[in-house]
Amino acid sequence: MHRSRSGYRYLSIVTGVFVTCLIISNIITVKIVAIGDIVMSAAITIFPISYIFGDILTEVYGYARSRQVIWTGFACNLLAVIAIQIGAWLPAAPFWEGQAAYEQILGYAPRLLLASFIAYLVGEFSNSFVLAKLKIITQGKWLWSRTISSTLVGQGFDTALFTLIAFTGTLTPEVMINISLTEWLLKCVYEVLATPVTYAVVNFLKRAEHEDYYDYTTDFNPFKVLEESQ
Repeated sequence: MHRSRSGYRYLSIVTGVFVTCLIISNIITVKIVAIGDIVMSAAITIFPISYIFGDILTEVYGYARSRQVIWTGFACNLLAVIAIQIGAWLPAAPFWEGQAAYEQILGYAPRLLLASFIAYLVGEFSNSFVLAKLKIITQGKWLWSRTISSTLVGQGFDTALFTLIAFTGTLTPEVMINISLTEWLLKCVYEVLATPVTYAVVNFLKRAEHEDYYDYTTDFNPFKVLEESQ
């Protein structure tokens, strides 16, 4: 199906979940967890969900609407960062003893923030682009092949770029490669395990929204945020 449609019933809900997962992951990423010999950020618990919902957005609603949601997530995350930073700058009440903890947990190093923003945009747009193109190539068959393939590419760019920008000069190349490969593999396994849920949500939305968009004529320029090609 390829037609113009507005007033979707569930698009706002999908967008809300996507943005919420993104913001939460950026808040809890400060905690480093260790499971056996595997060391990773606590964001691994929720960040891959944003990619799953990115897949759902592109599969059901198409690349153009997914692009709008990706930029919405970026703007909301930036707003959260600004609000948190202003909160840190405001003078603490004399009786409040949490200022140091607030700054340590919620504060953002500029380099890590830059790495996070760049990695997010490149990763999400790569994920959406690959899925949209594969949907045409596969003629809408084998959804699992699109979700997994797009995640391999998107998460690969996301993880590699974040590690490269954030840690070059502070970690050895061997450690950076180990961190990138470990997180990339875990995120991809997460996607594979969530495939039945992805199928269920996609099938429900296609029926409920009467939409199954194919990006035959879409302009894939990621900066055409306001384009309404659908």
